[in-house]
Amino acid sequence: MDRLTREQRHRNMSNIKNKDTGIEVKLRKELWKRGYRYKKNDSQLPGKPDIVLSKYKIAIFCDSEFFHGKDWEVLKPQLERGKNAGFWIDKISRNRQRDDEINKQLLYMGWTVIRFWGKDISKNVDGCIKVIEENIFDQTMEETVVYSEEND
Repeated sequence: MDRLTREQRHRNMSNIKNKDTGIEVKLRKELWKRGYRYKKNDSQLPGKPDIVLSKYKIAIFCDSEFFHGKDWEVLKPQLERGKNAGFWIDKISRNRQRDDEINKQLLYMGWTVIRFWGKDISKNVDGCIKVIEENIFDQTMEETVVYSEEND
């Protein structure tokens, strides 16, 4: 059951943005502060990743818990009890399926895909940056190994 009135729910839903959300801006500001340059919502890549580190071929998505179905086993039964259950279950299921398809396409193209939940960014942006930097480090090490093997 919805905890908000119809008017409150309508106002909330109409204010949801699909780019430049608070979580995206927070992560981008921290990346910029640390010297990482990026593209926003690159339409050349499947799924238009929220942040693209082209130099490292890293695509980053900042996913909201509700619309991307975090803890789906818990969320789905809650939605089933609410209004318009069929719509929301179908919508979120399709979002989850699309996320998987986009991940596979990007991986096939040689990109590293990183997905963060909004609350993880909000509560621990440094931890998110650490994940990104670990991926950059791993790629740099792989390139170094390949380069040194070619020169042997």
